[in-house]
Amino acid sequence: MILTTTNSIEGHKIEAYLGIVTGVSSLLKTSFSFKTEKNLNMISDIINKAKEEAFQLLKINATKLNASAVVGISLDMETEGGTYVFVSVTGTAVKIK
Repeated sequence: MILTTTNSIEGHKIEAYLGIVTGVSSLLKTSFSFKTEKNLNMISDIINKAKEEAFQLLKINATKLNASAVVGISLDMETEGGTYVFVSVTGTAVKIK
């Protein structure tokens, strides 16, 4: 499945727009009182894991619509109280030729 932030895919024609799809992930992160290289790496790993999970859920939801691609993807990331990381990805599921 092709995932892109653009509204079109070079070399492909969009045959049908199937609907908006999302993928949402939230992960617990440990609150760090000081910045060290190790802590920053751990935070980065947590964020990357949440992003990957959200993209996998986006693909699953697009597959349920028989999509072959998702275009116009946007990503939103928030933290809650320094404890949770929330990642949401949204795009338009399409069938391409």
